[in-house]
Amino acid sequence: MSVSAVAMRAAGRGRLHLDGVVIGLVAALLLIGLAMVTSASVSLGAHDGNAFYFIERQFLSALVGVVGAAIALRVPTEAWERWSLVLLSVAVVLLVLVLVPGIGVSVNGSRRWLRLAGINFQVSEAARVVLLMYLCSYLVRREEEVRTTVLGFVKPLLVLGFAAGLLLLEPDFGSGVVMLATGIGLLFLAGVRLRHFLALCGGALALFALVAVSSPYRMRRLITFLDPWADPYNTGFQLTQSLIAIGRGEWFGVGLGASVQKLFYLPEAHTDFVFAVLAEELGFVGILLVVALVLALVYRSMTIARGAAEAGLKFQSYLAASFGIWLGLQAFINMGVNMGLLPTKGLTLPLLSYGRSSLVVTLGWIGILLRVHHETQCTRTVALRGGSR
Repeated sequence: MSVSAVAMRAAGRGRLHLDGVVIGLVAALLLIGLAMVTSASVSLGAHDGNAFYFIERQFLSALVGVVGAAIALRVPTEAWERWSLVLLSVAVVLLVLVLVPGIGVSVNGSRRWLRLAGINFQVSEAARVVLLMYLCSYLVRREEEVRTTVLGFVKPLLVLGFAAGLLLLEPDFGSGVVMLATGIGLLFLAGVRLRHFLALCGGALALFALVAVSSPYRMRRLITFLDPWADPYNTGFQLTQSLIAIGRGEWFGVGLGASVQKLFYLPEAHTDFVFAVLAEELGFVGILLVVALVLALVYRSMTIARGAAEAGLKFQSYLAASFGIWLGLQAFINMGVNMGLLPTKGLTLPLLSYGRSSLVVTLGWIGILLRVHHETQCTRTVALRGGSR
């Protein structure tokens, strides 16, 4: 019996090898997020008759997400690899269903949700994870083809591109961009030839630019991002209020709960722009703390990915890397939007923004990351003991 087979059998029994660093970082971000969602949404909840309306739902989502992470931690990663194609098919079907009137739920002009047991679930959150899982399995199965031929790395991108097209129809341009960018990052890690990679990046940028200018709505957002003060009471209102909030925070903030901008000035203060409220209340020091925690979690994810690769667990390595790349990209985009560095996009700040689907799926993905660490440690232990002896 091979070392990997013995290791996978050992991973299914005995004590779990938990990564305390990942757990600590996630717990810190989650607690900060719960505090900021409470602060940013309390006025909205009071307006609806319940001051804790949003934080109650966020807290319940966190509990569901932790349970989901515990379940994912017990599922062998080889099961995800084996069922990746089936899960991909289910994800595509769900992305199509959400566009069907009467099935998909429309909120604020976007059709992104399915209603399950009385709760709106954003399909793109789970679909993104499944699509990236499929890409990870493809990179393992077609490793040589991806590294040596153009067709080898174009084929999985066609799948991701089709899914991104469905996201654009919702419309959800931001999620499509992040998913494709994460996929391109995985291809780079897989060893695609540099000239192919550069050509791919150039083509992707040209495509994103074409999609952006093809819609008057997206074009207005782009123009507003370049000069939000040109129309501060209409198209530039959200960004100018975010910049005012960040500026008011100065070094140490105005104090937790003391934000003024969240009081019906800053739209989506508890979701897409919770970072601006955090900056106002906790100041530059609070910003540095959150950025440091996110970067540390990204770094730890990539460290786990490298350890899995060194242990010969290629699929597991790509899984961990995909989480790290996605987390870094989405956090960067959200913070960049809040600070006026990037055009406005409807993307949450992982683990901090209000968003039940986002939080549950992110915590579930962290459970998979912890599973990768566990299996890597089991593989190393078996190798040290002499494999199948």
